[in-house]
Amino acid sequence: MICQECHERPATFHFTKIINGEKTEVHICEKCAQEKSDVFIFNMNPGFSINNLLSGLLNMDSAISSQGQNVFKKNQVIQCEKCNMTFDQFTKIGKFGCSHCYKTFYHQITPILKRVHGGNTTHGGKVPKRTGGSIHLKKRLKMLKQELQELIAKEEFERAAQVRDEIRSIEAKINGRNERGV
Repeated sequence: MICQECHERPATFHFTKIINGEKTEVHICEKCAQEKSDVFIFNMNPGFSINNLLSGLLNMDSAISSQGQNVFKKNQVIQCEKCNMTFDQFTKIGKFGCSHCYKTFYHQITPILKRVHGGNTTHGGKVPKRTGGSIHLKKRLKMLKQELQELIAKEEFERAAQVRDEIRSIEAKINGRNERGV
């Protein structure tokens, strides 16, 4: 497709505008888009990448500042000890340099992960039901122990006793499997 403005170069930008149900398509080359950037209201940054798009969609700048306090001050640069990547570099590249970066930038990425994953910051994983065996029991046991602590804190002792009994039965199943070598 050729540019609709200069009729010389191939169109690399395709804009669709819908106003009052009327659809208008514009196909222009990069040079014409730069020349008429005020018409198309598009920042033609040569360093634009998919990572820039994602960080803009995730609004990482506002996620970085937690509770009104800016975590990053001009004089404070947090850097990974192993690969020397800074958090600023991560926001530009969109990938960490090594596995240690997750620990280094934990406090900075936690708000982002919460927004992306609906409040979850830990990966629970998926295990097939047929082959999961004791993994499902251990996961259920962990959840029940958390629930038991919450019930005790709320002083709901009758429900807490039921949960305690369920915990004991699951522990017995797990111990039975371990003794059989399963």
